[in-house]
Amino acid sequence: MRNQLIVLVALFTSIATFSQKQWTLRECVDEALAKNISIQQNKLNLASSEIDVEIAKGNFLPNLSGNTGGNLNFGTGFDPVSQDRVNTSFFGGSINLSSGITVFNGFRNTNIYKQAQLGVESSKLDLKKIENDISLFVVNGYLNVLFAKENLNAARVQYEISEKQIEAAESRFKSGVIPKGDLLNTQSTAASNLQTVISNENALDLALLNLAQLLQVPAEGFDVAPVDVGTPSENLFYTNSSNVYEKSLNNLPEIERAKLAIDNAALGIEISKADFLPSITASAGVSTNYGYNLNLPPGFSNTDFFDQINDNLGYGLGFNVRIPIFNRFQTRNRVSQAEINKDIFETRLESEKLNLQQTIEQSFLDVKTALKSYEAAKISLEAQEESFKNAQERYNFGAMTQFDFDQVRNRLVNAQTTLIRSKYDYVFKTKVLQFYAGELVLE
Repeated sequence: MRNQLIVLVALFTSIATFSQKQWTLRECVDEALAKNISIQQNKLNLASSEIDVEIAKGNFLPNLSGNTGGNLNFGTGFDPVSQDRVNTSFFGGSINLSSGITVFNGFRNTNIYKQAQLGVESSKLDLKKIENDISLFVVNGYLNVLFAKENLNAARVQYEISEKQIEAAESRFKSGVIPKGDLLNTQSTAASNLQTVISNENALDLALLNLAQLLQVPAEGFDVAPVDVGTPSENLFYTNSSNVYEKSLNNLPEIERAKLAIDNAALGIEISKADFLPSITASAGVSTNYGYNLNLPPGFSNTDFFDQINDNLGYGLGFNVRIPIFNRFQTRNRVSQAEINKDIFETRLESEKLNLQQTIEQSFLDVKTALKSYEAAKISLEAQEESFKNAQERYNFGAMTQFDFDQVRNRLVNAQTTLIRSKYDYVFKTKVLQFYAGELVLE
């Protein structure tokens, strides 16, 4: 019983420890990369590509095969000694061992091997691309949680202020300073602030749930570590989009993948041209046979099995040269088709570059717009804070109604919310730009 209690205590302690854990951004990204199904599928594709390389290597090696067989025959045969037809039963068989190797086939095997190697590199780039995408999703989800937390904190502060105002309003109402309508307005404002708190709590729970599902970890007790995103700098990280674009050409796997596709298509042309050239194969073999008469006349005996094998042993060497002369223009057309295929991949690379350039230009514009929005929100908040201070003094002296005071306060709350939203919008869009430049930091 005591041991069971110890186990239960340890279990509950581990659960409590897990629920108290706050995941860092790096831990979230690592967890997502380790568990994501698409990443696991791409790793399997990579393993398959590596096996394709081993298969291509095998084309340079000789093959080796052996076979054996036997036959049992029944019937009558002519006996040359007695000049009579007699019943015979004969068992015979053979053993063969053969090998062949491709000496030359227009460098087809060499180019197939190179294609297999490119396949491995392409699979690695596919894996890297999806890892990049997952990392960006996690960063977005993580910032959404931080944004929801900051929104919730701001809403709670406003609710606490509302509660204090209710106490003050009740006291002033009892003293006959304000009418009951002002007290009711104060209580209504507090109820509205409480509703905002509950709404923001739900938004935070949803943001945590989405991130936990992305990481494939239990959502119960899941939380993230706070990160000080700081005050966004008024200076952009990059002076122009061209700078980011030039960096992206050397960092993004989809561009490198498109380049490898062109190399792969060029090898496809060489493989098609191989049919214009002669091919040479060589072969070697060894064979033997044996036989037994099951109805020998008295005084006769079959030769020993191993003696037969040795006596009937034979060897052979050979080579074959295949020279293509005319195949209804099939090779020429396949070459032309492979060349068109290479042109397609070249245009696809240019399309990838153009799309990337346009995306980065849009992202750079988004960052500039987000920065302007943040700066405007900051100025607006400063103005609303001053307006609120003035309104609070007037309200305390009875020079402003509760309704008008609540209007000023609501504008302050909206300005705070807008600033928080614009700050995280700017931070995330900056992260996207850093991602394209290959400079995204996950710490």
